[in-house]
Amino acid sequence: MDFALLLVIATFATGLIWLFDALVLARSRRVAASRGDAVKESTIVEYSRSFFPILLIVLVLRSFLFEPFRIPSGSMMPTLLDGDFIFVNKYVYGLRLPVLNSKIVEIGEPQRGDVVVFRLPSDPSVNYVKRVVGLPGDTIVYEASSKRLTINDEPISVDMLGSFDDDPGLDLAREHLGERDHEILLRRGAISPGGTYRVPEGHYFVMGDNRDNSQDSRFRGVEFIPDNNLVGRAMRVWMSWRSFSEGGPRWSRIGTSIE
Repeated sequence: MDFALLLVIATFATGLIWLFDALVLARSRRVAASRGDAVKESTIVEYSRSFFPILLIVLVLRSFLFEPFRIPSGSMMPTLLDGDFIFVNKYVYGLRLPVLNSKIVEIGEPQRGDVVVFRLPSDPSVNYVKRVVGLPGDTIVYEASSKRLTINDEPISVDMLGSFDDDPGLDLAREHLGERDHEILLRRGAISPGGTYRVPEGHYFVMGDNRDNSQDSRFRGVEFIPDNNLVGRAMRVWMSWRSFSEGGPRWSRIGTSIE
């Protein structure tokens, strides 16, 4: 059972108990008190009245506005690092009902270059974060040997910036994708999957910025991402944490905008 479902159940249950107390039990207590009888409110009612407003606020914020996520791998390096904690804007692509994930209000659509969080098509209980490369109707070509993208017959330009983090086998490059310029990592000598991909309507093609170390739309189990699986757009790093043996918090990353 996922956290969203638990939160909905807890909010509904505490709200129902609070409402029943306000409409029924409170009247009985007033009548008993007017007769001079000792009146004691039940513990479950007391807890429900205390927790319901908190749970409701958390439910609204998490379902419709922002949700925190932790980055569990290096597939989006150098943009996002393992141990980054990010805020995801959940309303930018439309308001969705919690648990059901059905869209109730249309607001916007993903743009090429957006960093998005989505539920994995093969296992919706798992969240992935990748960059939108292909929009509905696009034809994407990724050349495995040259590590270059072509979108709708237009080559995507890449500027090589040199080695990354003093690793002679890892190149840092800047890719110009739509309105977004962002950095990517390319492993020399590594051959990751390539091919031609035609994006169906209502779906998106996503890739990790760490191109040779990312399980993305090139792989079975991920493939094209349905619009209904989108969670939201990654906006900002609010915390970044390594083990204490590796140095602890990365203070310089706190508050970093995600491009």
